[in-house]
Amino acid sequence: MRIPHEIAESYLNSGLSVLPARRKDKFPAVKSWKAYQHRLPTAAEVNAWFANGHDAVCIVTGKASGNLEIIDFDNGGELFDRWAAMVEDRHPGLMDRLVIENTPSGGWHVIYRCGIEVSGNLKLAQGQRNGKLTTLIETRGDGGLFLCVPTPGYELLQGDFAGIPTLTEAERETLLQTAWELNEHWQSVNLPSPAANPTPGTRPGDDYNERGDIKSLLETHGWKHIHTANGNEYFRRPGKTNGSWSASLKDRVFYVFSSNAAPFEPNRAYSPFAVYAALEYNGDFAEAAKALLVRNYGESTAQPPVDISGITGSFTKSSRIADPGPLPEELLYVPGFISNVMDYTLKTAPYPNKVLAFAGALTLQSYLAGRKIRDNADNRTNLYLIALANSGSGKDHPRKVNTNIAFEVGLCRGLGDAFASGEGIEDSMFANQAMLFQTDEIDGLINSINKARDARYESLMNVLLKMHSAANSIYPLRKKAGQTEPLFIVNPSLTLFGTAVPQYYYEALSSRMLNNGFFARLLVFEADMRGEGQEPLCLPIPPEIIETSLFWARFTPGSPARQNLVQFNPEPLVFVPDARAAERYREVRIFADTEYRNAEKNNDIAGMAVWARAYEKARKLALNYAASVNYKEPAITLDAVDWAWRIADHQTRRMLFMAQSRVAENPFHAECLKLKEKLRSAPGMQMPHSLLLKRMKMRTREFDEVVTALLVQGDIEILQNVNLGRHGKSYRLIE
Repeated sequence: MRIPHEIAESYLNSGLSVLPARRKDKFPAVKSWKAYQHRLPTAAEVNAWFANGHDAVCIVTGKASGNLEIIDFDNGGELFDRWAAMVEDRHPGLMDRLVIENTPSGGWHVIYRCGIEVSGNLKLAQGQRNGKLTTLIETRGDGGLFLCVPTPGYELLQGDFAGIPTLTEAERETLLQTAWELNEHWQSVNLPSPAANPTPGTRPGDDYNERGDIKSLLETHGWKHIHTANGNEYFRRPGKTNGSWSASLKDRVFYVFSSNAAPFEPNRAYSPFAVYAALEYNGDFAEAAKALLVRNYGESTAQPPVDISGITGSFTKSSRIADPGPLPEELLYVPGFISNVMDYTLKTAPYPNKVLAFAGALTLQSYLAGRKIRDNADNRTNLYLIALANSGSGKDHPRKVNTNIAFEVGLCRGLGDAFASGEGIEDSMFANQAMLFQTDEIDGLINSINKARDARYESLMNVLLKMHSAANSIYPLRKKAGQTEPLFIVNPSLTLFGTAVPQYYYEALSSRMLNNGFFARLLVFEADMRGEGQEPLCLPIPPEIIETSLFWARFTPGSPARQNLVQFNPEPLVFVPDARAAERYREVRIFADTEYRNAEKNNDIAGMAVWARAYEKARKLALNYAASVNYKEPAITLDAVDWAWRIADHQTRRMLFMAQSRVAENPFHAECLKLKEKLRSAPGMQMPHSLLLKRMKMRTREFDEVVTALLVQGDIEILQNVNLGRHGKSYRLIE
């Protein structure tokens, strides 16, 4: 079925940002739809699109369509009837005003506008279905879209798209609140609760979780109790005097929905102790636990402290770093060029892997735009990126795709596949100025740098560090024999795309590597387990990829009078953030600076190194995002900054967690980390004494020293077991 252009025109005339769509993909069938999140298409654009015969139509939600929002009921629309009855009970007549359509899967779309700006997409209700966490109700708001009638399979049941109602803020809140109350899944507690008294006994945090007065604590800090329904107690955040609630409390779990409820994060669950630590001690769990111990929370049975300084040396444990987990999959999508290259890589790979495809596409964009664009703070596109994946998972395919694309547009000279020495990097960069080094088994290089006793590898590390920092300045080259004049590179752009097996990579890291700045400059993306194979398609490189790559290959910004000098002294085009993006940059910088100061107070050298680079990473990533979205109309938007910061923040926390978990400062520390890893991978993160001793392959005395150190540090606890009348003990990891 072809969508009649008359219907698309009627949607446009009703103030809706209407686009053709691919029904199978549920995605716009236009090259880039970013602009239509902010403006309506023109009548000429709509006529041209729908004259080509498309089988689906979609509407962009949010401000472009007059603050349009929909509530999407998934999983066969199982919760729709309950929700509709609740809405009618609380606001009679409201349901009759809404536009409602059926979806092909049996779901429902409830469509309306609001008198105020709507938020981005929200997950309102989730639940376990067939052993999987399933989204049951969600919104499509600012930056979203949805397929609609007359797309085959969609049926309009009530109302008309020409007469979509505009709701008040209170009416919209009724729709959202009733949906939220149908939520069946509460995320696990967001923040850890380490013990102040690591010896056996009830920990103060656990005790507070059981009997602490969380309602009084919230009210002391300005939270207001609104009402109670279905076992949920609803609270409004400080500073908000009317309107909807911001969080709920049920079964002693505090769940925050609002994105403006600092210090809490939206869509996160917190234990009472996590709430106490966040509000009273700025997230410092150790200090919070000590304070609770004084207030008679917890049961200390501590013996005189054991002096283990002779065993641990200089190693002292800082507060635990929570594992943020793998990179959320939605962050692997960047509109435009990066997405196009990623899709092509996945279609042609024997074993498609989204993380590897994304890493390859991102570094290709970084290389193509090197020395050609910058932001208003003079950040450049050069990235050092490492993708971790197991052997046989297809780490070589993204490198091949990048090589083929570079060859097609005449940029193969700028590709390198290995580092021989610092001098070799300098010579290659002097010849090409912008390069993409794609190297496998980069853990071998890191190992060589760590263990080498000659100056060759030390020089290589220094060159990598200096080359990264010189992207917006001048890199002076070493002086060779017979050379009379100094040589230099203006704005060298070196992009690194390294791959490695996760185990070998983390084994290769050392404290020295963490602290010298190389680790802090890296983006490290960890791929999932190898997926199912496929018969790869032998496809030519898509024309849109060639077109964009050719643009970058031929693009020489700068004044016409200096075109012959651009290769040696470039004048990059400036990508300027819009007002909202600039404000978000300011917030990000303040946050990163605060984290740095916290690391500085704790004398956390690795933390200082990584947080010092977090803001710079966000700026570089946002610049690459902007280049991918629209190289013809360069601008750094709020979407670009939000995406970039989510990656940079996740990367920083994940890198610090992995460093704390895997990187040892001395041999004894290595054994401590090894034991913790054994427990982490065991069911329930616990293991019987005899089995753990066997797997550690240590003498009993050495094993006891490791266990004692971890008990004193609060990393593990002892569990007493009784089996067939025999007493034994197990160890459980505390995280």
